Amino acid sequence: MSRASSRGGLAADQPIGTVQSPPVAGADAAVARTEGSADGETDDAAHPSTAYSPARRALMLLILLLVSTSSYLDRSMIGVALEPIKKEFGATDSMLGILSGASFAVLYVTLGLPVARWADRSDRKLIVTGALTVWSAMTTLCGFATSFWQLALFRIGVGAGEAGAMAPAQSLLADYFPPSQRAKAIAIFMVSMTLGNLFGIAGGAWVTQNFGWRAMFVAGGLAGLLLAPLAFGILSEPRTLAAVPPAVEPFWATVRALGGKPSYVRTVAAMALFFGVAFGPMTFLVSFMNRIHGISIGEAGAIAGLCTAVGGLSGNLVSGVLTDRLSKRDPRWLGWIPAAGLILIAGLLQASVLVPSPRVMIVLLFCGSFVVGAAYPPMYALLHAVCGSSRRVTAVAAALFVANLVGLALGPVAVGVLSDQLANHIGGASGLRYALAAVTAALYPAGFLFASAAAKVSADLER
Repeated sequence: MSRASSRGGLAADQPIGTVQSPPVAGADAAVARTEGSADGETDDAAHPSTAYSPARRALMLLILLLVSTSSYLDRSMIGVALEPIKKEFGATDSMLGILSGASFAVLYVTLGLPVARWADRSDRKLIVTGALTVWSAMTTLCGFATSFWQLALFRIGVGAGEAGAMAPAQSLLADYFPPSQRAKAIAIFMVSMTLGNLFGIAGGAWVTQNFGWRAMFVAGGLAGLLLAPLAFGILSEPRTLAAVPPAVEPFWATVRALGGKPSYVRTVAAMALFFGVAFGPMTFLVSFMNRIHGISIGEAGAIAGLCTAVGGLSGNLVSGVLTDRLSKRDPRWLGWIPAAGLILIAGLLQASVLVPSPRVMIVLLFCGSFVVGAAYPPMYALLHAVCGSSRRVTAVAAALFVANLVGLALGPVAVGVLSDQLANHIGGASGLRYALAAVTAALYPAGFLFASAAAKVSADLER
């Protein structure tokens, strides 16, 4: 589709005359997204979001939420299948850690930054919908794997597709909504994590118990393939609304700029530790319930899915509204909220795997999920606040690169290896229990890193 036809197709969503008239200072500012208000946020009146009606913005947010839900669904369902895969292919916990973490992260991590640089210059709608198609197709193929290593290869393909999702989607979101509504929009968007975990874990457990783990992967992949054309037809690229190209920094200039912001660097370090827990202990949660408490995979998946869904959704929405209000008074709240949250999460999750009572475990898991959900909106809002608009996709992708390299690639592997080692020394399934408690301790230093980042937020805001 040509630039002209793209603009013509979007004319109904913008003020009369915006496309036909030559670029003026206001339009140029909208595309360049220069952030110059007193508190470091973009002037809402000069923001690309003014080209869309509130109803259109809400619809595009819904589509991005569904795309991200598909991503988290395909990512989380592997945890449900670990026990059946372990039995079918004779895998160890270390091998399961590689399957659920390292194999997915190989291309997910390495392709994230190149795709982000591409997205900073190109049509983000095409990148997001293309990525959705790739990871959904590869998820479908997981259902046809005939060996452990073939399954690992397909999981590498899933990771390759998902490398083009989160950063471009968040960049579009930041252009669809003005800065004064950004944390709330991010909170709604991050509900996708909750929904993805619900359908991937609870729904996946039901499908696995009744139809087998292969049917679970096929169902999840086909759902994403059906969503792809809908996303392509509804999402919009705001850059096509003006006749000037996006302002993009050279790569090394972006690296130097971000590296010179202490709040950004400390936030990325904290996210790496946080992701290590989110994709390490949480991946083995269904296996933990099955081995330690004797809960069936279907029931364990329902418990884990509902706890993360209800708790995470509540935390997301409450935190989104609270973050918008508090950060207007003092931007340091963008760091203070996740700092307190991560330290609290650590205690709740450690207690949930150590208590002998399944009922108490469920209560603690629910409370931990609520706080996990509350940590995400300010975490990402902090990145957006300090990164600068011309490098937004790259900044988010760089943060996810480091976080996933440490958290996604190493988190599940660390749990699996430690579980095998502890099982050899103390025997039985208790090795997994203490491995989960040990790796979850990474959240304590993560919380202190966020507190340290909060002290530098005001100085690092883009002007």
